[in-house]
Order: sequence, then C-alpha cells, then structure tokens
Amino acid sequence: MSAVADNLRYRDSHEWCDPSSDPVICGISDHAQHELTDVVFVELPKVGRVVSAGEAICTIESVKAANDVYAPISGEVVEVNEALFNDPGLVNRDPYLAGWMFKIKAFDPAEFDKLLAADAYRTHIA
Repeated sequence: MSAVADNLRYRDSHEWCDPSSDPVICGISDHAQHELTDVVFVELPKVGRVVSAGEAICTIESVKAANDVYAPISGEVVEVNEALFNDPGLVNRDPYLAGWMFKIKAFDPAEFDKLLAADAYRTHIA
C-alpha cells in the first residue's frame, strides 16, 4: 500500500502539493513513484514559468517510461529542487520530503478545494 500524507492535496494524475506552504511545495505521490519504478531523470520547469492548474509542467523519466508531471495549482514557479539533477532517485526514496520537485507561488488558493484530500486520494488509488 502506498503512503498518502494526510496534510497534502492530490491531483487524480498523482501530483501532490502542500497547501500550508508558501510558496506551495509540489511533487509526485508515493503511488506514482511506485508505478514508475526507478526514476533516472527529472526535467524540472524553469523558475519564473507561469502555469495553469493541470498544465504539463515537467517530465519525469524512469527505467520504464517518461511521463509528464502536471501543475496541481496555477501560479509562478519560484524554485526547483536542484538536488534532483544529481540524484533523481530522491523521488523514489522520499517523494514527500527530499524528493519534492518544484515550488509555486499560488495565484488562487481556492484551487486547493478542487484537489483531492488524502482520504479521497486513497480511494482513488485503491
């Protein structure tokens, strides 16, 4: 069973964000990293990029496939996790802490309400 952090919000496409952080920390869920298996490369977004919720924001590659990662909320990318350039496996080992991917300055906090709470995400992946 994949770990689901209770304090986060989730997209049905398996991205998470922390609504209590400012800027908003984002990444992919434990379930998603299990499905991908060994992550070998993460193409992170450029700082300063403005994205809409649901827009493809970056790409993650594993030994199995390459997948798009979608912005959970609309806003401006203000930071990326540069540690992933040298150690993309952080996404596998610690998807909710050390393996975060990018931070977004949210345009509309009401968008968090459109994301799945932990219990709803657990149901989604069951």
